[in-house]
Amino acid sequence: MLHVRLLGPVDAVGARGRIDLGGAKPRALLAALALEPGRVVSATRLVDVVWSDNPPASARALVQTYVSTLRRAFAEAGHDGVIVTRAPGYALRSEAVSVDADRFARLLSRAGEAATAEDFTEAAALLREARALWHGPALSGVADPPLAGEARRLDEMRLSAAEQLYAAELAGGRMDHVAELTALVDAHPVNERLRGQLMVTLHRLGRRADALACFRTGRDALVGELGIEPGPELRELHRSILQPLDAPPAAAQPGEPARSAGAANHRPPAHLPPLLPDFTGREGELRLLAEGLASTAPVHVVAGPGGSGKSVLAVHAAHQVAARFPDGQLYRELRGMTGSPATTGEVLGGFLRALGVPERRLPESDQARVELYRTLVAGRRLLIVLDDAANEQQVRPLLPAGSGCAALVTARDRLGGLAGARLTELGALVPDESMELLTTIVGADRVRAEPDAAARILAACDHLPLALRIAGARLAMRSRMPLATLAERLDDERRRLDELCAGDLAVRSTISLSFGTLSEQARTALGRLGHLGLPDFSAWVVGWLLELSDSGAQRVLDSLVDAQLVEFTGVDTTGTDRYRLHDLIRLFAREYAEKTEPVHVLRNTVEAPLHGWLALLRAVAATRPPAALIWQPSATVTVADPPVERTRRVLAGVADWMEGEEPGLAHTLERAAELGLDVLVCEVLSAHTAVELGDSRYRFGERITSLGVAAAQRVGEQGTKAAMHAELARLRYAQDRFAEARAHYGEALSGFRVEHDVRAQAAALAGLGAACREPGHLAEALHFLDQASILVRALDSQRGIGHVHRIRGSVRLEQGDYEGARDDIALALSAYREAGSSRGIALALRTEGLYHRARGDYEAALGACAQAADVFAALGDRLMRSYAVRAHAKAQFRLGAHQEALPRLEWALGVATASGDRFGQAVALRSIGQVHLARGRLDQALSRLGAAMVLWEAMDVQVWRARTEYDLSLVHAARGDATAAQACRTHAMGVFRERGAREFAEISGSAEAGAERLKQS
Repeated sequence: MLHVRLLGPVDAVGARGRIDLGGAKPRALLAALALEPGRVVSATRLVDVVWSDNPPASARALVQTYVSTLRRAFAEAGHDGVIVTRAPGYALRSEAVSVDADRFARLLSRAGEAATAEDFTEAAALLREARALWHGPALSGVADPPLAGEARRLDEMRLSAAEQLYAAELAGGRMDHVAELTALVDAHPVNERLRGQLMVTLHRLGRRADALACFRTGRDALVGELGIEPGPELRELHRSILQPLDAPPAAAQPGEPARSAGAANHRPPAHLPPLLPDFTGREGELRLLAEGLASTAPVHVVAGPGGSGKSVLAVHAAHQVAARFPDGQLYRELRGMTGSPATTGEVLGGFLRALGVPERRLPESDQARVELYRTLVAGRRLLIVLDDAANEQQVRPLLPAGSGCAALVTARDRLGGLAGARLTELGALVPDESMELLTTIVGADRVRAEPDAAARILAACDHLPLALRIAGARLAMRSRMPLATLAERLDDERRRLDELCAGDLAVRSTISLSFGTLSEQARTALGRLGHLGLPDFSAWVVGWLLELSDSGAQRVLDSLVDAQLVEFTGVDTTGTDRYRLHDLIRLFAREYAEKTEPVHVLRNTVEAPLHGWLALLRAVAATRPPAALIWQPSATVTVADPPVERTRRVLAGVADWMEGEEPGLAHTLERAAELGLDVLVCEVLSAHTAVELGDSRYRFGERITSLGVAAAQRVGEQGTKAAMHAELARLRYAQDRFAEARAHYGEALSGFRVEHDVRAQAAALAGLGAACREPGHLAEALHFLDQASILVRALDSQRGIGHVHRIRGSVRLEQGDYEGARDDIALALSAYREAGSSRGIALALRTEGLYHRARGDYEAALGACAQAADVFAALGDRLMRSYAVRAHAKAQFRLGAHQEALPRLEWALGVATASGDRFGQAVALRSIGQVHLARGRLDQALSRLGAAMVLWEAMDVQVWRARTEYDLSLVHAARGDATAAQACRTHAMGVFRERGAREFAEISGSAEAGAERLKQS
């Protein structure tokens, strides 16, 4: 295990000894991670730690470099995988490291338990073991401002451990610590507890005069440095020492100064607000929070958006652990989100009074109050609850120093600057918790009577506890109101925030508190995001909306996330952060935008992101054109080229990036259509078509293509309408709706001919050829493809030649024209290679594999299909890879390797099913049925072939249906049902003859010879 040391110079020790960590910056980064082992530390926090101010523009990249440096150093020392990457930053694997600060805290906890059990010998031994872990001031060498607070906390825990040690030793009768205790008191002259312990030790050693002198020195220090007299406990100890020598000094607890009568009668503060009777949910968060408060973790932050129930959760957790803090519980609302947040002096004045300090002894200055507060709480077990904090600066002076104390802070900001604080983030409730809360408030009978209406209310409230409480209160006050009535009102987004108001509770006012803390730029960004209404979005969208650089947009988003108005959801495949708005915040933001932004700016809020997506799609298509021949209408919308780095990141994973963008792109296109931005809608759709994405996503395609077709009708231009018909034809072909695809390709071809657009005509003709090939209209397919071939050769388009001749080669293969198929496939492969199209090469290789398999050259088929599968895998095209794998497995089957082929065919079936690709499913089912037939598993063969027949019927794909039907004839024959076998064979042969398929010429009169021939198909 790797040992990280923070209690002194930051260091790491492995099995082979000390590890060289490099300079101060990697050490600071390691310290930040080691302070929270097992927890994610964000990249933003690490930047703040490594550079206390003015971080360089490349700070995030440098953080990655330092992480790599540490990983390499650890790996070389035999400790690999210690640091893991987890959004939005990094974490130390808690099971792979031990941190001395954690061991120190655990020893202190065990010592406290031993002292409580009055086993003072054990307590002292544990505390001395804890002190031995230290080898200098905490975080030496890296405790710059970002880590200074954590260093002070650890040093104060060290001091508290010393106080507990001497208390335990005095209680156990030991007094051999006088020298080290004297040195410690000299180093901390205003620490009254240590001074009291030294006075007791000296007095018990018979050094009464030295004990009294120690008190006088302490009084001088307190008056001189803090302007205050010694506290009542130290004064009482002083008085007891002044008594006759035969009267030993009293002590309230072993080894501690005696309390004055007034202090003894002072009751511990119990300031916690009452529990809410209808508190619901948050069981996991409540359990972890209570466990954390009961442990040695000193500071806990509960963060979340307004209305998420932070205060209620904090109060419940505090009540659960109150018994563990016998010296009291302090509570204060800090009014962080109001215009008049509580000041340090104001809060500490109340705390000090609660701790027994008379009004006349309250220091005037804030700093003096802080020091007195920390002196008083040192050694006590107090719980401090600070509700609604504005920021770290407001909280820091109020945090206790003693290891026996804990602080629980609620805030909308995550307070990431409180080093070492444990964060509990709250969002919306889960649906079951939401329903439970509404049921508790409204009553189970009413909710059971209208479950659908209740579910609509939960959705409209976005599962936010405050909104649910308001909705529930409105229903509770109106016992005869049907839930459906309120649900209907909340369904209207324009009225929703007005409806979510009851008494002094209102969702709008709660959100406005956070909104009021934002900069003008952040307000503008949030308003425009609300008006746009994306389901989720990347940081780039904010850059497009505000015309900001990536770094500028990131800064704005960071402020919105800190204010809990925008939720960070993760990092996409380009490495860009992604975010979302809760519905109620979106409605608030939209209201703000529509009140403050002119109409033309709101219109630009929709246009700007589409321009951004359009620029990226065009850049990707220009860098990596598709293998298919597509129509490219003349661009009428001018957009600036995207940054080169942004395009590079998208190109690294186009399909994955586009999948993440599709919901937002579709939503924005719908908004654009509503605003009449029809030309822009059509251009974005055409640009999207020009990007090769591989996997079919039919729902998205249906959604945006229907928008484009409607927009083209409104535009009225022949070329635009033809392009949108072609888009719809492409979608219908992908959906295996071949008759509709042919109809739309025909409409597109007519329009392109009117426009004299030769390239687009070639694309439409190739589309018609493919749409005829699949259902088995082979002669018609060849007719269209011959025309397309003439056009692409005239255009000298290598991609076009590759596309058209690959399809034509496959048609000729279906017809049994092997020589023509071989020539077409060779030409396609050559053209794709000249064009540098990896996807085109893979498509042609797969078709070449089918050719070799049909000719019985199975080894060549295996080679071609394997190459194709590898290229598709590299491109991330899972669906087409499944086609290549299936073709490869089919060749394995022909070679008799049934056991190897079957699982690969099942995998291909699974991919096609997950992609919604009916054609791929049917072909895979047929192939699996053939394998079962060859192995004599007739029932399984019948089942799989029957399932394939259902799909062929649904798609009206007659040649493939006939091939499967011929396979069924072989199954029936093997089962002894000659009548069924003859019927299937006769019908299949009729289709082969009618469609000109090669099987008609190849199948001989006997079923056995026919089966052997059919195996090639």
